[in-house]
Amino acid sequence: MIKIGLLGLGTVGSGVYKIMENNYENIKNKVGTALEIKKILVNDIDKQRELQVDRSLITSNYREILEDPEINLVVELIGGEEPAHKYIIEALKNKKSVVTANKLVIAKHGNEILSLAREKEVQISYEGSVAGGIPIIRPLKESLAANRIDEIYGILNGTTNYILTRMAGEKLEFNKVLQEAIKQGYAESDPTSDISGLDAAYKISILASLAFETFIDVNRVYVEGIENISLRDIELAEELGYVIKLLAIGKKENDGLDIRVHPSFIPRKHPLALIDDVYNAVYIHGDAVGDVMSTGRGAGQMPTGSAVVADIIQVARDIHNKRLTPNLLESFQNYKLKNIEEVENCFYLRIQVKDKPGVMSRVTKILGDNRVSLASVLQKHRLTPVVPLILITHPVKEKYINQSLEELRQLDDVITINNIIRVEESS
Repeated sequence: MIKIGLLGLGTVGSGVYKIMENNYENIKNKVGTALEIKKILVNDIDKQRELQVDRSLITSNYREILEDPEINLVVELIGGEEPAHKYIIEALKNKKSVVTANKLVIAKHGNEILSLAREKEVQISYEGSVAGGIPIIRPLKESLAANRIDEIYGILNGTTNYILTRMAGEKLEFNKVLQEAIKQGYAESDPTSDISGLDAAYKISILASLAFETFIDVNRVYVEGIENISLRDIELAEELGYVIKLLAIGKKENDGLDIRVHPSFIPRKHPLALIDDVYNAVYIHGDAVGDVMSTGRGAGQMPTGSAVVADIIQVARDIHNKRLTPNLLESFQNYKLKNIEEVENCFYLRIQVKDKPGVMSRVTKILGDNRVSLASVLQKHRLTPVVPLILITHPVKEKYINQSLEELRQLDDVITINNIIRVEESS
């Protein structure tokens, strides 16, 4: 029998407990021995919970799990950076294998954690840390191992995808949809991590580290959220043949790794354009397999619980059979992470200009002088002294766009620059 210590009995922890109880015999058969949750760490022992759990299993003292010699598998589901990071490190030091769904800890401390697990000859698994119930971590390590992965595109945050879907489908502005999402439980009361893109940045740093066999410093990943996306941008995207999604992007190029998170125009024909509401998706290109996409619910009690229990089964099977699965550190290399200024994209620009002769030529001259060429121009004529001008550029380095914007802001004919959104033309 393998005994487990469960850190946390919140949304995901409760899901894990339910799955392990409901599928006890099935899991036992897959592992080759029984699994028993011996202790569960909670903050408040006396808290009333919907989930009925034997009170003898509950503890508020983490040492009852991390220092128990009978427990050889710790499942961390408390979330946040600390004390989760501390508990994982202590568990590994005590030669206990660890399963976690903690994207923040893995993104920030993955190097330390994987190195310690290798040193102590125990397992660390984290399938639930990215995209909930979508199998993606293990496929990158195993099923796609024969490939050189050169591109990853992800819709990795259900909250932002839900907001953008509602804005597009019901013609609503961002703030209205955000407040409704909070009321309905699709967004946290403090949604900053989601709408700022930070949540997706943790996840793409994990995926890119595995896909490109290197450690990605999440603090160096360029991150931009959806706070400035307006209904007007969404309507214009539709008119131009695009949809707007918050994309997490990882590319391996000759001059380094391009890792970033930001809103993007993507063509309506792209498979990711069809991913709506709270669904997540990961779109990968490998040199041998070609394009592969996985989609599903990216969060929630049972989808994430499913990924965590799958990890528990795999790790428990290794413990039972006294084997150690390599954690890929040996193959990791150092790659340069490209600065966003050097990244090349097409861009959508929406600006307000004075409606008078010569304005267009002055705008295009500034762009041309900064190596920016235009793929399309859309001018919405109105019977007003100020009109909107919508531009789509050909691929150009970010630094040249930024130089252009600085000069455009100095031009008297330009009233305001409403928005700048990158355009991903990959098919």
